[in-house]
Amino acid sequence: MDVVEVVVITLLTAGVVVLGLLLRRANAARDKAETHSESLSATLTSTGAGLDERSQALAARQREVDARTADLEARRSELDARHQDLDEASAQLRSDRERIEADLHRERTSLRELHEQVQRREEAINSRQQRLEQAEAQLNDQELVLADREQAVARALEETDALTAQVTAERERVAGLTAEQARQEILQRAEHDARLESVRVVRDIERETSREADTIARRIITTAIQRLAADQTADSVITAVHLPTEDMKGRIIGREGRNIRTFEQVTGVNVLIDDTPETVLLSSFDPVRREAARVTLEALVADGRIQPGRIEEMHARSLEQVNERCRRAAEDALAEVGITDLSPDLVPVLGSLQYRTSYGQNVLGHLVESAHLAGMMASELGLDPTTTKRAAFLHDIGKALTHEVEGPHAEIGADLCRRHGEHDDVVHAIAAHHNEVEPRTVEALLVQAADAISGSRPGARRESLEAHVRRMERLEDIAMEQPGVDRAYAMQAGRELRIMVLPEEVDDLGAQAIAKGVARTIEEELTYPGQIRVTVVRESRATQTAH
Repeated sequence: MDVVEVVVITLLTAGVVVLGLLLRRANAARDKAETHSESLSATLTSTGAGLDERSQALAARQREVDARTADLEARRSELDARHQDLDEASAQLRSDRERIEADLHRERTSLRELHEQVQRREEAINSRQQRLEQAEAQLNDQELVLADREQAVARALEETDALTAQVTAERERVAGLTAEQARQEILQRAEHDARLESVRVVRDIERETSREADTIARRIITTAIQRLAADQTADSVITAVHLPTEDMKGRIIGREGRNIRTFEQVTGVNVLIDDTPETVLLSSFDPVRREAARVTLEALVADGRIQPGRIEEMHARSLEQVNERCRRAAEDALAEVGITDLSPDLVPVLGSLQYRTSYGQNVLGHLVESAHLAGMMASELGLDPTTTKRAAFLHDIGKALTHEVEGPHAEIGADLCRRHGEHDDVVHAIAAHHNEVEPRTVEALLVQAADAISGSRPGARRESLEAHVRRMERLEDIAMEQPGVDRAYAMQAGRELRIMVLPEEVDDLGAQAIAKGVARTIEEELTYPGQIRVTVVRESRATQTAH
């Protein structure tokens, strides 16, 4: 065997030995790795269990945090709601305070006016007392003069008796007549002279009565006027409405003028918004319409919700309030003149006269004043004032129906009162107070006098206002005569006539025709300065209710 083989065998043996060593080490390393792996696996298992427990704890804490967060959110929402309620309550309190301050201001103004009225009435009473004292002194002087006249007449009678005795003796002496014969002759002559004297005295009395009749009549009328203390106020065609803030004007106008346009169409009243701070003006010739618009606007401002639907709703409520005020005004007027048995159907008719004017004079106030005057004059003449006061109080009731019934208001009022059971004397006085019927009773004449006194008092009436109102009413009547017209309002002091038509009856071409026809009729019938713009509004609405 050579050396190479020995070396190879040696190397192989060494390799086998080394390989065996390596295998043992590998097995040992594997065993050690398996042992380490098992311990690591146990460690990982225990660690995973701990992590699961921590994960569950963290999940529980997360749920607790979420619950607390939800609770905090709920409390925050509740606090926000309370804060909003507090803001609304604060705004309401501020609004109430401003309204109360405005009411207090109006009450103070009313109290000042009432105080001034009381002072004026006290001055009038003092002046009247002075006149009564002067009249008393004059009566005392007249009584003294009458006493002197009576004494003079007694002396004249005594002198006449003495002269008669002398004449009798002289006649008996001269004519040789007996006393009886002389007495008969003297009686005949005395009767003849007495007849002549009586005729002369009657003529003198008639002439004196004729001269004093006007004086007596003036004294009766003057006494009635002096005893009357009726307050008179001048009516205006503009009403001012106070606003809580200047921003309210923008809300009244609305987006693109929608609110103010709807308000004017529904109420028939012009809304004037100028630079006057916190004030809006309402303009209309019809006082009833203007009062309803004022109540509507104040209710809208107080409510804060100003929109077309709300405007119509508030206006309907305001009309009911105005009707209730008319009824109360009529009841107050009846109580003031002492009438308690008037037909209930006439009360609302009388109440509507609270907002009616005649030549600028309030008609209901005119009726109360006329009733007082007529009653005083009847008392001065020794007549029963009840019938006279009743007739004077009802004489202009027909003016409440002149826009509904054709004819003079005297005839309308007489027919109305006759249908509701008024006495014939009252009906006759109402019908005759403007001489449409010839007056045949003293009560009718006294009603005429009371009406004339109340209307002719300086400052009581204005012809220009009445003519303006008639022209405005005629403008509306011309528009209402057209077919398909629902409502018509004369606005801008008669410079604009706004007409609302029924959309289902009038189309766009028909609206143009109505505008042209109304303008032509106005040009032919009325006399007016400047121009009158005729606007026809055709508005369609679709309304459904969701259930």
